[in-house]
Amino acid sequence: MLKTGLDTTKDQSYVLYAMNQQQLSRTLLPLGELTKEEVRNIAEHQGFVNAKKRDSQDICFAPDGDYAGFIERYTCSCQKPETGNFIDTDGKVLGEHKGITHYTIGQRKGLGISAPHPLFVLSINPQDNTVTLGKSEELFTTTLTASDINLIPIDKLDGPLRVQAKIRYSHVAQPATLWQTGEDEIRVQFDTPQRAITPGQAVVMYDGDIVVGGGTITQKTY
Repeated sequence: MLKTGLDTTKDQSYVLYAMNQQQLSRTLLPLGELTKEEVRNIAEHQGFVNAKKRDSQDICFAPDGDYAGFIERYTCSCQKPETGNFIDTDGKVLGEHKGITHYTIGQRKGLGISAPHPLFVLSINPQDNTVTLGKSEELFTTTLTASDINLIPIDKLDGPLRVQAKIRYSHVAQPATLWQTGEDEIRVQFDTPQRAITPGQAVVMYDGDIVVGGGTITQKTY
């Protein structure tokens, strides 16, 4: 089975949820019972030159933070992303966006839209190349579905299971109920609404310090 690391600030179980039992049986995680500070002390004692190297806070392949530029460079795109419309939840056009790769759900800054109240990205719609904007409270939802699932300790859920679930790496796991609704589909209902549940990201479920499994979010519902 897969468990969380002792150092919760550096725990990597969220990104390891897709490992199966065979892979885990051949995997060693020697730092799981150490904090980052303890690892640094060991490295310094052994004379490692990077013992005091500062932590990286960015994606290694986009150190400048320009994720949209990275996508443009590595998707064989010979032109800038196609512009499209910002719309509200009623479909009213609010302005023009500069390409959907420039936005993430929950984003507020850099929209360039004037409104009587702050606007946030609610959804990104590649099919019609629109970005839906709305109020902060419209970002909160309670239920999601996910596919491409992997359950580690069990093969299949026969009924509801109480878990703690995370919808992104930095998210604090929240109480929820998990159902398996298909061979490769699960539904997660949180006890309280969660902000900016994002299709395409992973949802990972825990039972205490044990990783139950996870999947790729496909839809959120209110």
